[in-house]
Amino acid sequence: MSPLQFIRSLCTLLLAPFLTLVVSALSLIDLLWGRKSEVKAQVFPRYWGRILCRLAGVRVRVEGMENIDSGQTYIFAGNHCSQYDIFSFQGYFPHDFRWIAKKELFEVPIFGQAMHRVGYIPIDRSHGRQALKSLDEAARRIAAGSSVLIFPEGTRSPDGTLHEFKTGAVMLAIKAKVPIVPLGFNGSYQVLPKGRLLPRAGEIVIRIGTPISSAHYQAADKQTLATELHAAVARLLAPEAERR
Repeated sequence: MSPLQFIRSLCTLLLAPFLTLVVSALSLIDLLWGRKSEVKAQVFPRYWGRILCRLAGVRVRVEGMENIDSGQTYIFAGNHCSQYDIFSFQGYFPHDFRWIAKKELFEVPIFGQAMHRVGYIPIDRSHGRQALKSLDEAARRIAAGSSVLIFPEGTRSPDGTLHEFKTGAVMLAIKAKVPIVPLGFNGSYQVLPKGRLLPRAGEIVIRIGTPISSAHYQAADKQTLATELHAAVARLLAPEAERR
């Protein structure tokens, strides 16, 4: 890493918490006393994602927008190998969407309140009745018109390759009965792999696949849908990111 890139990367690391706080505060102010529009407030997290990419020297390209309809509700599902999957998608993906996040994040002062106000959806990752209830509520919100992004691997890939998909994630699509769109995040592992603090400059290409209808799937078919989705995501990845 060059000295200039080291400075850029260090600035990104140090400024990220401050930027997150500022964006959260601006979103709350806009929603409570400004335009009071959940959709218009998405401009703040969009700038957050773009700033974090540009600070580190990361370029983002989105391919395959012709595969989706701007007025349709979707569940977007992609591989996950870097925090920059989140930053790049938030900053540059043009389709209106919300995040699904673990419920504990909604308890963080200012940040959690902003997440709630802009329409992000909490999910209980524990086991038992509360987890099922939160899954049903999330599916209801999606069916009502909130597109979301999920990472069916459950966590970031430690080696940049595509790993097995968990069936719990695809249950959202089955319950909500909305199309699920495969995504391929290419280049994000090279920018910031799991376990590293400082990002490198580079290019991230987000490839959008053909939507998969979930209308004919039942809960008993969740493994079948997970397998079909896994194969669709794998086809959108560069050869080095496919599962070995």
